[in-house]
Amino acid sequence: MTDSQARSRGIYGIAVAAEIVGVGDQALRLYESKGLLTPDRTPGGTRRYSEDDLDVLRRVIALLAEGVNLVGARRILDLEADNDRLRAQISRLSEPRGE
Repeated sequence: MTDSQARSRGIYGIAVAAEIVGVGDQALRLYESKGLLTPDRTPGGTRRYSEDDLDVLRRVIALLAEGVNLVGARRILDLEADNDRLRAQISRLSEPRGE
């Protein structure tokens, strides 16, 4: 398993994830309902949060602390993800090609 795969694997239940990032369970449910993150689910429907999810939650909490509302936070997260994808694409296109 690569580091990226390990970071995206849902391992934390909602109570543990909430405790790690310092918010309540209801906040995590709200953030999910607003489309800010989509935790993995077990076959029985239990949420499982990954390290990547925790990073998103920390970013959301930071944005909220700066006065951004949830709709704005979602838009910022979307734009940041777009920027990351574009940077990766530019990096791939800038690599020297073996000729």
